[in-house]
Amino acid sequence: MFAGIDEVDWASMEHAYGPADDVPAMLRGLASDDPVVRETALDGMYGAVHHQGEVYACTLACIPFLFELIVDPDVQDRGSVVELLTSIGGIDLGEDDEDEIAEEEIEGAANYAMAATAVTAGSGVFCELMADEDPGVRLAAPLALAGLHSHPSRVLALLRERLPVEPSEEVRLALVEAAGRVALRHRSLAGEASVWLTRLTGEGFSPGLRLAALAQLARCAPDALPGDVVRVVTGLLRQLRQAPARRSAPSAYGTGEPRPGPAADVIATLDAHPEASGAGEPPTEERAAPAARLGQARALSGEEVPARTAPWTADLLRTLHTGLDDRVAERTALLTDQLRSPDHQQRIDALRMSSALIRVWRGSYDELVRLVGEQLATPEPRLAGAAAQVLEDLFGLAAPASDALAARVAADPASWVRDWPSGPPALGSAVKSLARLGDPRAVPALAAALERREIPHDVGFVIGFLGPAAAPLAGVLRRRLGEVRLDEAAYDRASPLLMALTAIPADEAVPEVLRVLRGAPAYRGEWLRTAALRALGSFGPAARDAVPDLRVLLRDPGAVSAVEAVEAAQALWAVDGDTDAVLPVLTEGLRAGRVHEMRAAVNALAGLGARAAAAAPRLRALLHHEELWLRVDAAAALWEVSGRAEESVPVLLAAWERSRQSRVRVARCLARMGATGAGPDAAGMLRAELASVRRHNAMDGTFGSHDTYDDEQLLTFCRQALLGDTGKGPTT
Repeated sequence: MFAGIDEVDWASMEHAYGPADDVPAMLRGLASDDPVVRETALDGMYGAVHHQGEVYACTLACIPFLFELIVDPDVQDRGSVVELLTSIGGIDLGEDDEDEIAEEEIEGAANYAMAATAVTAGSGVFCELMADEDPGVRLAAPLALAGLHSHPSRVLALLRERLPVEPSEEVRLALVEAAGRVALRHRSLAGEASVWLTRLTGEGFSPGLRLAALAQLARCAPDALPGDVVRVVTGLLRQLRQAPARRSAPSAYGTGEPRPGPAADVIATLDAHPEASGAGEPPTEERAAPAARLGQARALSGEEVPARTAPWTADLLRTLHTGLDDRVAERTALLTDQLRSPDHQQRIDALRMSSALIRVWRGSYDELVRLVGEQLATPEPRLAGAAAQVLEDLFGLAAPASDALAARVAADPASWVRDWPSGPPALGSAVKSLARLGDPRAVPALAAALERREIPHDVGFVIGFLGPAAAPLAGVLRRRLGEVRLDEAAYDRASPLLMALTAIPADEAVPEVLRVLRGAPAYRGEWLRTAALRALGSFGPAARDAVPDLRVLLRDPGAVSAVEAVEAAQALWAVDGDTDAVLPVLTEGLRAGRVHEMRAAVNALAGLGARAAAAAPRLRALLHHEELWLRVDAAAALWEVSGRAEESVPVLLAAWERSRQSRVRVARCLARMGATGAGPDAAGMLRAELASVRRHNAMDGTFGSHDTYDDEQLLTFCRQALLGDTGKGPTT
């Protein structure tokens, strides 16, 4: 083994962490008898030689030696090496990808292409491995064939032939998954694959196999799913819960399928059909090979799993949910059943799947959310914690679970604040969820959090959702703000408190806020003064004692930043209503050198409404600025100060189409205008948004904690705008 490995000039190549002269040791480590050495070597291959899916020159040089490893029966954990080869050769660049390759990426793209060619050329070996004695190898081989073999029709035939004689349940599931992969990559074979998969959903097969077949049908042929798919799946889940799953067992395949001869005969049969190529570009989601399942092959050696639902059930259900896609009602019904499972782990999995569903798709989730809330009362801490995390990201959609959240908060003071090994503490998920509902039952927990030596960094944001309901917290907020030392750490300590006082608003805190405004240190002083000015503005006329300080800032705007000058002008307007004093400052802010400073001035002018009509020409000029967000703000402000929608609406509609992230801001402005004022094009756009099932900001592979909240805001503004002409004119 490894003949010629020392003749390769490894030192001339590089991997993710430098020279590749350590690669031979990794390759030899994969053949070690010591499991620790093998796993260390495999980690090194993924971490350096195939780092984050990259293919380097040294990765290409490894391919022949990796093939030597997988065919040597004396090598252990060969299934992991098969998965590594599958990943190396599994990146397929389509024509669209090739068109987008930058000059500096050409070498990497060429390496991907060479890797795919090299691994595909040797993929016939995977056919032989389908009958290997090692179940870990048999587990990895089907997906390797599905992703890399150049004759997919042969692969599909081999999968069908192998299934009746395969003794391992997990390997049988991998065979079914591979059939779905073939159907997705080669649409000409989708019909043939779906016929077979449909047959496997019949009652003559094991529950796990039937569930796997349904999951793959949902991905590659959703129209072939039974009309009562939820009932069928929930029934299968109950069967799987009734007995421990065996990792190796006699075949549960039905008796109607002819039993094949030895594997060699099967391979010979496949080789008799070289004409079947099943050409066709795979969809993007299928181009990347699955990540390595470290240790999975070794796990197959055990006979019994714990007395709970089979561990692969969650993977099958995730696949099924992915395939069901926008069939929200069916997915919700299925998750409702999953959340009633006696198996805690299956309920944890269901919570994660519920979060994924709600984050991407709009729908009616009251019953599902109520069941999520019920998990908070379980004595299993992982389950209760997972439920709280799901509810944290739902904001207003968590309302059906409000009583459960309140009970959880009252019963578990230890969960009110989370301390981290590094960084400031944060509020616990249940407290945060309850407060985001505007529920006053969160106030005692927040009061306790405010008494801690180090206040949670997010307490100000959370109190903002309570608004006036947080009024009982004003006293402790004032006291804690008064205790803040105005040193270099002042911003971190004071900003959560100032944000909370702004949200209530607690005008009795004027003295404490003025102390901060006057004594802010140099370090982060601009940020701290800005937070103090916003608090004073929120207090309105009750902050009249601050007027002298505000006028001083306006008389010498050069002494503060452009943003501070705008914030001071806004605060003075809110407290004193002196248009003559603030309008020149805000108008001058439109000339600021940075976009965020200009946006601050634009939005402040919008707050003055018709009293800022003199600024309309300058706002109109900003409708053509290169920065999209500034154009949107200027369009909204121009309508507020002039009442003329015809100039603003085209800018808003163009931004809507160009940037999904701008839609909430655009819809908020259109809601103020009303559909009648915005015109028929805007009304049609808003109706189309409301008709969409997919959330506007749902993106594959990425999401933010506020995505659902932002999308629900968008829907609210769209509905408000479509109520018609509400008679609400521009701000006066």
